[in-house]
Amino acid sequence: MESTRQAKIARLLQKELSEIFRQQTAKTHGVLVSVSAVRVTPDLSIAKAYLSIFPSEKSAELMESINHSAKTIRYELAQKVRFQLRKTPELQFYLDDSLDYIENIDNLLEK
Repeated sequence: MESTRQAKIARLLQKELSEIFRQQTAKTHGVLVSVSAVRVTPDLSIAKAYLSIFPSEKSAELMESINHSAKTIRYELAQKVRFQLRKTPELQFYLDDSLDYIENIDNLLEK
């Protein structure tokens, strides 16, 4: 069960991470990265961010790049939330492939 504080911090991190990824992907045309969910551990030390990447063909390459630059992303996030949070949680990124799953089910239903 997620506490109210965890939920508030998760929403804050999701909003700020979305803005960071929007700014970074504005440079690369044709790629869209959205933060679908953020889960924060009860001790607020780790935040798991679930990313949805479009087009999905580039998702593996982009996830590798994002995981490689996780420290830089955490630093940018810390600069944005420094007045709301004392310590910025460690970031772990996961691919959210639920949209691909939904698309696959739609294709199967059409057949």
